[in-house]
Amino acid sequence: MRDVGRAVGRLNKLLPKRQFILVGPGRWGSRGDIKLGVPVTYSDINNAAMLIEVARQRGNYLPELSFGTHFFQDLVEASIRYLPLYPDDPTTTFNELFFRRSRNVLEEVLPEFAHLAETLRVTDVPLETGGLILRVLMNADLNQAVGFLSSPQQNIVSAESEAESIDRSTNDHWRWRFRMAQRIAADLDPQKFGVNAFYLIGSTKNATAGPASDIDILLHVQGNEEQRKELTLWLEGWSRCLAEINFLRTGYRTDGLLDVHLVSDTDIKEHSSFAVKIDAITDPARKQPMKDSQA
Repeated sequence: MRDVGRAVGRLNKLLPKRQFILVGPGRWGSRGDIKLGVPVTYSDINNAAMLIEVARQRGNYLPELSFGTHFFQDLVEASIRYLPLYPDDPTTTFNELFFRRSRNVLEEVLPEFAHLAETLRVTDVPLETGGLILRVLMNADLNQAVGFLSSPQQNIVSAESEAESIDRSTNDHWRWRFRMAQRIAADLDPQKFGVNAFYLIGSTKNATAGPASDIDILLHVQGNEEQRKELTLWLEGWSRCLAEINFLRTGYRTDGLLDVHLVSDTDIKEHSSFAVKIDAITDPARKQPMKDSQA
């Protein structure tokens, strides 16, 4: 185990800075029981582009990862990405066969550590793929990442650049949703659709919406069935459009972003369904001004 740690330290100095990824079992940098992971210090991994900790399940036991905490601040300051990998999780796709079939060039790079070839593997990705390189895209908000092979010249930022002008900070998820809800309310024709009042509820109203959150809207309707059908169709257009914008902003794909709840005069009188949110003492619905109406 200590030999592996020393070999990793040597590779860290030999390989091109920020052009290699370290993938290892358990915890990187554990200084207690070396069986918990790869025994290295920050100076042994500081040139890597990414650090991946792998947790394989054996029976009912799943190793606990450190999530980079052994040198978390150093990783952040050096912009070294961290990723936990659970190969046995059914939601994870791990192409382990690629690593197993690839030629191990450890002996060529570090001949003095050739005896570790069965334990430590060094894969030259362009050599194995005919010149392709590995790219990794990560979304911290969704806790998702994907690695794929591509041409070094391939432009992968075009989709992101379309939404670059939009603030993508954590707070912006609910702020953007709130602005969109206000816009919908302002464009909604209450007479055409038979809507008496427009309310905002849920995470957007409470400023806790995340990248996967719906925009929850509560509408007090008095119109006939035909008006309700037209209203539903109009809102469906908004919902699909906003879902596509949200995908460009966050990478999270949904069929629609609006979750619309309709309540009638009877619902409000009997305090049934979502009508209980209107004028509630705790977590009340927030009324929004509609087209040609007063707040």
